[in-house]
Amino acid sequence: MSKPASGPGPSQRQLRVGEVIRRALSEILMRGELHEPELDGVSITVSEVRCSPDLRQATAFVMPLGGANADQVLTALNRTRREMRRLVNRQVTLKFSAEIHFVLDESYDRMDATRAMFARPEVARDLGD
Repeated sequence: MSKPASGPGPSQRQLRVGEVIRRALSEILMRGELHEPELDGVSITVSEVRCSPDLRQATAFVMPLGGANADQVLTALNRTRREMRRLVNRQVTLKFSAEIHFVLDESYDRMDATRAMFARPEVARDLGD
């Protein structure tokens, strides 16, 4: 018997902690608390934070406004991970301080591709109202 492709989804605790960290990251970035010249004046969206089951690892999905210089922004964010972790811990009281990793949020690109697919005449015809 083979294992399912994916295990159970995240627990309620993982979801809650992820949301608390997401809000803290968003506030820190909005206030410009980081001492990183590459991030000055850059508007960054933190769309989601996923935590590991033990809550010691957190993956933050981010995207700069309009996707401009996304690779440079991602590099700068990952370079400031320790400072970001310290700032988050100042705002959030958790048993463990999560190690934060930043990755680009590609869901916006997937949504655009899906919209384009649904807009194609042959697909619209097949979906017919």
